[in-house]
Amino acid sequence: MKLILMMAMTVDGIIAKDKTQNADWTTKADKKVFIAETKKHGVIIMGDNTFEAMDRKPLPGRLNFILSLTPEKYKDLVKPNELEFMKATPEEVVKQLESRGYQSAILGGGARTNSFFLKAGLVDEVWITVEPRIFGVGMNFTEGEDLDLKLELIEAKEIGDNAVQLRYKVIK
Repeated sequence: MKLILMMAMTVDGIIAKDKTQNADWTTKADKKVFIAETKKHGVIIMGDNTFEAMDRKPLPGRLNFILSLTPEKYKDLVKPNELEFMKATPEEVVKQLESRGYQSAILGGGARTNSFFLKAGLVDEVWITVEPRIFGVGMNFTEGEDLDLKLELIEAKEIGDNAVQLRYKVIK
């Protein structure tokens, strides 16, 4: 399965001021690309902090696969093939999605979830939208984990609203 980590960050490398901030600060251009790509791939994987920052509203038209240490607290929200919760390792998530016929997925954060999948060596590409903002303080997209991954630039393009998207292949 092809796994693409897709995140927006400020020029100074911040994805959010704290774990409760939603993505309302990103440009319309980034939102448009994010919506199109997550629908195209059919599934978005995220952690429960990211889901909570989205006010518990799943993205329509694709499977929202939420990782949580306590998935039972979301049992009333579950809608099969639309909104699902699981306590699992990154490898178990990939295996579960592959068994259901998914060939690719978007990993949409947050920082801790990104780190788990990067450390497991499961991320094939990293797509970063650099937003024309500076926060100065906040969370980076791996929550300060010690990683040393090499990337190869696939594409760099202006997507609109002064935002630039960088697409990298992870060298394995």
